[in-house]
Amino acid sequence: MAGTTELAWFKSSHSGTQGDSCVEVAVAGLAVHVRDSKDVTLPGLAVGRDGWGRFVSFVSQA
Repeated sequence: MAGTTELAWFKSSHSGTQGDSCVEVAVAGLAVHVRDSKDVTLPGLAVGRDGWGRFVSFVSQA
């Protein structure tokens, strides 16, 4: 995910204050970027906004 350092990353409001076991998300253009907050140097994932919306809808029903 080269070029993602300038994105505005955020964590879920459900994340603990310890900063562990969490993912960060940033929205840019038509994509939603996801990365491991424990090691932001690892490759991340980018998905389309529609796909992200379906994912969030699915997990919110669980």
